[in-house]
Amino acid sequence: MKNLFLLIFLCSSLALWSQTKVSGYIFDENDNPIPYVNVVFPDTSIGTISDENGKFYLQSNGSQDRVRFSFMGFETKTLPLKEAVTYDLKVVLKEDSAQLSEVMIYSGKTSKKNNPAIDILKKIWKNRRENGVKKFKQYQYDKYEKIEFDLNTIDSSLINSRIFNGMEFIFEDLDTNDLTGKTYLPIFLNESASEVYGSNILNKEKEVLIGNKNSGFGNNQNLIEFIKDLYAEYDVYNNYIKFFDKSFVSPLSKTGVDNYNYVLSDSTFIGDKWCYNIVYYPRRKGELTFKGDFWVNDTTWAIKKINLTMTKGANINWVKDVYIEQEFKVLNDSVFLITRDQFMTDFTFRKKEESRGVYGKRTTLYDDYEFNQPKDKSFYNYEPDSFNEKVYNQDDEFWKTNRQEDLNRDERQVYEMLDTLQTVDAFKRVYNIGTILATGYWEQDGWDFGPVFSTFGYNDVEKVRLRVGGRTYFSQNDKWRIQGFLAYGFGDDKFKYGISGKWLLDPKNRLIISGGNRRDVEQLGASLTNTSDVLGRSLASSSVLTVGSNTSLTSINLSSFSLQMLAFKNFNVRLGATYRTLESASDKFSLDYYTDENQTTTTGLTRQTEISTILKFTPGRKTTGYGVERLTVNVDKFPEFLLNYSRGIKDVLRSDFNYDKLQLFYRQPIQIGGFGRFTSTLEVGKTFGEVPLSLLNVVPGNQTLFSIQGTFPLLDFYDFVTDTYASVSFEHNFNGRFFSRIPIVRDWDLREIVSVRAVSGSISDENQMLNASSTNPILMAPDKEPYWSYSFGVGNIFRILRIDFHFRGNYRNLPDARTFGVTGGFGFYF
Repeated sequence: MKNLFLLIFLCSSLALWSQTKVSGYIFDENDNPIPYVNVVFPDTSIGTISDENGKFYLQSNGSQDRVRFSFMGFETKTLPLKEAVTYDLKVVLKEDSAQLSEVMIYSGKTSKKNNPAIDILKKIWKNRRENGVKKFKQYQYDKYEKIEFDLNTIDSSLINSRIFNGMEFIFEDLDTNDLTGKTYLPIFLNESASEVYGSNILNKEKEVLIGNKNSGFGNNQNLIEFIKDLYAEYDVYNNYIKFFDKSFVSPLSKTGVDNYNYVLSDSTFIGDKWCYNIVYYPRRKGELTFKGDFWVNDTTWAIKKINLTMTKGANINWVKDVYIEQEFKVLNDSVFLITRDQFMTDFTFRKKEESRGVYGKRTTLYDDYEFNQPKDKSFYNYEPDSFNEKVYNQDDEFWKTNRQEDLNRDERQVYEMLDTLQTVDAFKRVYNIGTILATGYWEQDGWDFGPVFSTFGYNDVEKVRLRVGGRTYFSQNDKWRIQGFLAYGFGDDKFKYGISGKWLLDPKNRLIISGGNRRDVEQLGASLTNTSDVLGRSLASSSVLTVGSNTSLTSINLSSFSLQMLAFKNFNVRLGATYRTLESASDKFSLDYYTDENQTTTTGLTRQTEISTILKFTPGRKTTGYGVERLTVNVDKFPEFLLNYSRGIKDVLRSDFNYDKLQLFYRQPIQIGGFGRFTSTLEVGKTFGEVPLSLLNVVPGNQTLFSIQGTFPLLDFYDFVTDTYASVSFEHNFNGRFFSRIPIVRDWDLREIVSVRAVSGSISDENQMLNASSTNPILMAPDKEPYWSYSFGVGNIFRILRIDFHFRGNYRNLPDARTFGVTGGFGFYF
């Protein structure tokens, strides 16, 4: 045992002695910090750039005895390193009088003319399509990806915190990060091995997962896919590098010269290729840009190595720092291929330097490239229809073969630590709280309680409403699922309930049979397009915060049955049948209609049998799981098309009406580079036949103080009722592009939002004559001119709050018309 301890101690010591770490701050002679200084270990390509405060940290796995500092307009300074670890250096650079004229050009904003760095950049643009896998008709390679999360800035106050009572053993081995120099503790590790195939002819790419391993969370594909989507693929040659739902201007883009300053800093051999080193940094504060440097070959003008660090003033939430590093290898004299991609994020609630957070690190390695081996289009379209458990349970021999680099000491230990943690009660409590916040469900053995956030509600009919619910849940790949709820309203003194079930009959084409029944109180007309969720209930039905009173609620008894299948990727076909009864839930609201031609008798009860066919196409949607329910991992990042044809059948189960209804829904989000996200929505529909108020299309108003998607915030419920309608909505989130240019305001990280909504519609004379409602005796439609409104919003207030200010465009003469309103919403967004 003593010999083993000695061996471990010696190995650890040797590993420490072979490393060189240096950090500090760089100032000019007037004690002002100098940003973007090039800091390197001489005779190596290992370097970094000082940040906006002149701070730097540099680490090498080898032994280094010098560190060099250089920046245009200042004398280059080289300092000896007497120790392997040197922290808190204060480096003072002197102005170079011989370069004073050049300082006028390169200090601060550099010139776009007569700048050799810009000349090199133009050659990169010209040759970028001649580099990498895009040069070949087909390509394939092996890919190994490692994702790790580390708790950083470990100190005694954290170690002694009550939250870690019973878990103190996890702090026994700490290390320092090679980019920031902060202490960290690994808390999660996921490894995956894949085979990637692509065709530039077909413009298709396919990744086949052959192995996945993670610490402490088994084969949780939902967690894995969410993390992978967080770190989406990007190409530094593109104009924008997209991650965390933001578009950062690439320093290699053609628009980069308007966003970055470029300086030719150095040149040397990397391997046997002569390369130039270019340092870049942003021209303005507060924009989505980087600082860093890149090495470029002098003949192919291909990138050999690039480092990108997110600027401190970037308007992005929950992220203090982002570091990206990519390395490329030479396939032959003219082709450079990426071999290593490292992406590290410092997630934190505060952006202060000393704040504690979590490192998210993704390291991707590429190897065994092969080219021009064609595969059929069917190969790229095929997707497995069942969960392959072997992929998530590969043995050590598999990982020894497919792991393109060995795990370090910390990474090897995290597997054992996480397995141990799951047996600790304190960790289980923290994990359960996190699960409830993330999913809304409290996990039990074989079933979940929830959603917990729907437990309490309020409306003017039920008053206080309490709800309990749950679902069966054995694993994320369950072939069947049952869920239900029981609710009670203290105002109407009535119980409500709902139950539904679904069963995956055929995993290959995702054939699913489902059915359910719900008796509840609901706000009809909360959306124009009908939904197929038997248990679905709008926020408008039980919002605590409202504008005025709302008694226009409906008692609904809905039974449904459906059969759905996946015709092809992301194209779903659903055949369904429903039977529902509808009547007013309050004596202050009427859904009456005439039952005879002479208009002598009325009824407030509607019984209706309906069959429907729904076609839904969501190109680009990414899902995870192989069970009856699949989770979407890229929410709001893909277009959605929905076509719904419904037919009402009279006399079946005493059904009251014959009609045909056609509805179209289209939603398209577009990321417009550095200008933010634009989202457009189109809804069109028509009902053929005579139907009462309860079956007409109500233009969705919003009498709550919450911003609800798809509604008109200055309309009350039932202000407009139609049987033919067309609605459009446009919203643009500028992600702080204009606020970032205003001093002081840009420090608040606010985001500006502009939106416009409009709807046009009509109602037939026959449906007007059928209506006998005492509360809505004359049904009004926006048929003279389209109703429209516009809004200005401020988002990211305190990083979670959005406030919208709404203005009515027309129809101001309606009784009690609201011409101005304010709504808000909460959310966690990057």
